[in-house]
Amino acid sequence: MKFGINGTGLVQRASIDAIVDDATQAARDGFTSYWLAEHPTGGLDALTVLTVVGSRVPNIELGTAIVPTMPRHPLVLAGQALTTNAAIGGRLTLGIGLSHEPMMAQLGLGFDKPIRHLREYLSVLMPLLDEGRVSFAGETIRCEAQLFKRTEPRCSVIVAALGPQALAVAGARTDGTALAWVGPRTIREHIVPTIGAAAAKAGRPAPRIVATLPICVTNEAEKVRATIDRNLAMYGKLPSYRAMFDREGVNGPGDIALIGDEDTVASMIDDLRAAGVTDFAPSEFARSPEERTRTRTLLKTLQR
Repeated sequence: MKFGINGTGLVQRASIDAIVDDATQAARDGFTSYWLAEHPTGGLDALTVLTVVGSRVPNIELGTAIVPTMPRHPLVLAGQALTTNAAIGGRLTLGIGLSHEPMMAQLGLGFDKPIRHLREYLSVLMPLLDEGRVSFAGETIRCEAQLFKRTEPRCSVIVAALGPQALAVAGARTDGTALAWVGPRTIREHIVPTIGAAAAKAGRPAPRIVATLPICVTNEAEKVRATIDRNLAMYGKLPSYRAMFDREGVNGPGDIALIGDEDTVASMIDDLRAAGVTDFAPSEFARSPEERTRTRTLLKTLQR
């Protein structure tokens, strides 16, 4: 299992320099990847930020986890991904996803038949990334286009997929999945077998399973869990995440976070590895410099 860092918590500061500094430290500490999400209702553009990061931070994979699909036509996203990948020397992994119905409603966008949307979106995006051209007419998306010739290998594409239909599409059409708020039991019993079967049926390699969870090494585990439950309660109300919490047998975000002393958190990470996670990119949730140092020290130790 490879280790990365998810820096999405810095996005709300709206400081590209802070993200560059964070990615620089992640690279210095030996992590293999650095990830950013893009909030669907506004904020920094993840691909633009990663282009800047890649110009300053060498030798580390840079990934979006995730870019929402519904607000952006696949031709536009393909062009931006090709540009970013070229600018950073072929180090981009493009993570995309449907996002959530309440967030799309804030944009005035419908959420009708999301799996149809995902299939049609990939029917445009993947040919453009693979071959630089597409001719597709679906029920909701159409595109006739030819892009410039790329000079780098096609960027890897992964899909945020939780339900069985989305996992089947991701396994059959892309390189894997990006997971948030999914615990080891659910990964082992639901995510890995479902996406793996779809990939095998399509003749594709075993999918990449990129998992993100909050992590904090601390002596005050219950206080940290309570803070996470209070600050991140909205995730427990979104239907797709709620289904994952129910599968895992937990109440909400605080229960699924990796919180505790060094031995406890290391054991939790081992559970993720055993469940089939190929890439672990936690978001460091620390309330103090001491917790931040202990958390990073453990991650550095485990990824070596």
